[in-house]
Amino acid sequence: MFSVLTGIAMAETIRGIQDAGVIACAKHYIANEQEHFRQVPESILYNYTIIETLSSNLDDVTMHELYLWPFADAVRAGVGSIMCSYQQINNSYGCQNSYILNYLLKRELDFQGFVLSDWGAHKSGVSSALAGLDMSMPGDTAFGNGLSFWGGNLTLAVINGSIPEWRLDDMATRIVAAWYKVGRDRTTQPINFNSWTLDTFGYEHFLVKEGYGLINEHVDVRDEHAALIRDIAARGTVLLKNQNGTLPLNKPRWIGIFGSDAAENPWGENGCPDRGCNNGTLAQGWGSGTANYPYLVTPLAAIQHRALADRSLVQAVTDDYAYAQANALARQVSVAIVFVNANAGEGYISVDNNEGDRNNLTLWNNGEELIKNVTSACNNTVVVIHSGGPVLVESFVDNPNVTAIIWAGLPGQESGNSITDILYGHINPGGKTPFTWGASRADYGTDVLYEPNGLIPQADFTEGIFIDYRAFDKANLTPRYEFGFGLSYTTFEYSDLQIIKTNAGPYVPAGGLTSAAPILNPNTSTNPADYNFPSNLDTVSLYIYPYLNMTNNNNNDNITTDSSNDDVPPNARNGSAQPIPPAGGAPGGNPQLYDVLYQIRATIRNTGSRGGEEVPQLYVSLGGPNDARVLLRGFQRLSIDAGGSATFTADLTRRDVSNWDPLTQNWVITDSTKRVFVGPSSRKLPLSGELK
Repeated sequence: MFSVLTGIAMAETIRGIQDAGVIACAKHYIANEQEHFRQVPESILYNYTIIETLSSNLDDVTMHELYLWPFADAVRAGVGSIMCSYQQINNSYGCQNSYILNYLLKRELDFQGFVLSDWGAHKSGVSSALAGLDMSMPGDTAFGNGLSFWGGNLTLAVINGSIPEWRLDDMATRIVAAWYKVGRDRTTQPINFNSWTLDTFGYEHFLVKEGYGLINEHVDVRDEHAALIRDIAARGTVLLKNQNGTLPLNKPRWIGIFGSDAAENPWGENGCPDRGCNNGTLAQGWGSGTANYPYLVTPLAAIQHRALADRSLVQAVTDDYAYAQANALARQVSVAIVFVNANAGEGYISVDNNEGDRNNLTLWNNGEELIKNVTSACNNTVVVIHSGGPVLVESFVDNPNVTAIIWAGLPGQESGNSITDILYGHINPGGKTPFTWGASRADYGTDVLYEPNGLIPQADFTEGIFIDYRAFDKANLTPRYEFGFGLSYTTFEYSDLQIIKTNAGPYVPAGGLTSAAPILNPNTSTNPADYNFPSNLDTVSLYIYPYLNMTNNNNNDNITTDSSNDDVPPNARNGSAQPIPPAGGAPGGNPQLYDVLYQIRATIRNTGSRGGEEVPQLYVSLGGPNDARVLLRGFQRLSIDAGGSATFTADLTRRDVSNWDPLTQNWVITDSTKRVFVGPSSRKLPLSGELK
């Protein structure tokens, strides 16, 4: 399920980033499931009337078994930082929610790094500090206004006792500890780029136009990354349909390529700020997390290159609405390849009235009509879909003239080369779909909240743990393509399931107390005069400094250490030793949750005539009345020669076979019968056995 897939992906990404000496950031913590209503100003710009952001409302079981799960993997992997999200969780803002930050993250999961706010998600001064926020980003209350909830206000809050000094020490320690963890004390690299402009010379402090000089050295760090990106994108491609062995292509006489998604953006690869458009081939979504392409190989360019080497004819119609021209070409070609897409991104950009979240699950640019037009004239049509999620394919999937369907995801700069590697069989597809493809939008059950249901929008996660394939299973709905599905140019057979029980010891709930919060400097001055701006400091405009603005250094009249009359919850300033939660005790939670209880093995044989890669998947049934039918717990990618076999191996940990018990606030293995299943998808599980 998404919790397991995300957890594995996060952990591996974190290790890779931090091994390279960079602090990784896990985001967005937590239950941040839609773009709509994540920010009040953004929502107002879209003419919605709200006064606070959306609240994601979920119960304790759903929190632990679904949404907290991957963050536990991230913490266990040693992530240095975690970003709290814009929205509220159970009507408390994510960046000042003491339960999710102090209790779940820092105590139950024993997170040792620092929590930083999403840009502009910092909502308060004292309360956010006491609730567990460690770093305010970008620091001001609104972008570029130079005012801050912290800065000098944080200094003043520590002086007057509103924030205990141990909490300030804790913030600083967590930030510096992450810096040491990735080895920045041993390796330094001078800053050689500016994220605000591509100009070689400009202002170091871009917003206020100060510090002119060399700001971008344009260092080429690509190395052999292109080959890696090309390989990853191809191996992540999912073959959904392949009728009568249409693919791989073998020097077809005449190829027709259709759709704007095959071609370049006429404004240039990076012509749309933060990729906020849908012009040309789709290789990444839009938003602040995007990157500039050094180049973008389009499918049209790559297929042309291969076709010319094969002495094939290749022609294209890349106007999605040039139906007459597309139909005329389709009548002549031996194979038609139609490229279609569905885009999505971050909420501050609206593309074709899609405010971050997609408005529907249909193809963009009337892709269904383009497919209909081409297939009416060509009985050998391959459809390639670029998207960040499922789309509805019912209008064309059963059309006999649609002989193959490929989902290529968001493949990045080597997009064209990657899809050509698949189309021509240079790489045998082995990707598996990481989500369910339903027959209709209604099949998914849950949906985005597109219109506010109050001044403070409420998103009630009443579906609990039942999302995606879990929901389809619960409702007994037959998906078009199930979670984990993916074809190959060869075939595989599963056999010889083995379930090996280990000698893991019993589960012991964590106990005892944490260490008391240390005060690193017990003699810190509480005289505000000691924190004035230094007279010789050369300041930068709008920069957030920790100093106080006081004209009279000896004026302490308005400084008080009495915080007994404020509205801070009891014990919010308590730095004494605290009870360790039973599910806690180490980064990622109780270490015994990760004890291996069973080792699962199976034999996978390649029964075809071509070498290929298969991804066997391990599922468990926890057996309870409120449990999902099956839950993904592991997978492995195996490369198997034609006629050969390989052994699939996977471990089942205590966490994998446990349920969250709200009463004891701990993970428990229930008495319900538990079974394991191994197969190529969530709905095709030929091997099964009982855990005893």
